[in-house]
Amino acid sequence: MEVVLFDMDGVIVDSEDYWVEREREELLPAVVEEDVPVSEITGMNYEEIYVFLDSNYTTRVERSEYISRFEEIAHEIYTERAELMPGFRDLLADLAERGVRTAIVSSSPPDWIEVVTERFELEEFDAIVSADHIDGPGKPEPAIYEYAAEELGVTPEDCIVVEDSAHGVESAAAAGAYTIAYETPTNDDHDHSAADENVSTPENLHERLLALHDAN
Repeated sequence: MEVVLFDMDGVIVDSEDYWVEREREELLPAVVEEDVPVSEITGMNYEEIYVFLDSNYTTRVERSEYISRFEEIAHEIYTERAELMPGFRDLLADLAERGVRTAIVSSSPPDWIEVVTERFELEEFDAIVSADHIDGPGKPEPAIYEYAAEELGVTPEDCIVVEDSAHGVESAAAAGAYTIAYETPTNDDHDHSAADENVSTPENLHERLLALHDAN
């Protein structure tokens, strides 16, 4: 294992808990007429979400209003509500001690990622990749993980990816990375069958990443 690539929402910070609540209770009812399971959009780039909703459901609002609503919610979640996942700072330290490089690979735009990294003083990452950096479709397509691996000078097969959403797991697996699904009560309705293995606690994730490194 040369590199560990972390999704941000639901893996580095607990923001997915707040996103699911706000999307289910506020955003989706305001944007589309039908009931939409939140799992259908979790892990996708927020601009691509509107395209998906507009193609598959009856949208109530124009794209500009949707974007405005989404960005307002994002600002509140990342600046006021989200907290660092338990033990994550220690995990980064242990990986760095072993010479393992790490990166954030997120569907979020760069400025949202920057809010998180600055707020929690996360300076250890060797790369930060947003869906905005790629010229192609975001998760669940593999392009973002292929791009991240290239940025770090490795192949996807040299990477371990930690993802919590079905779309993220599918993206990482399709790229050829060893994929760990981080399962929480928030994503218990997601299909993680494409993952190589599942973990359900911060301690279990920490243990498995170190064990996978030590086994190589």
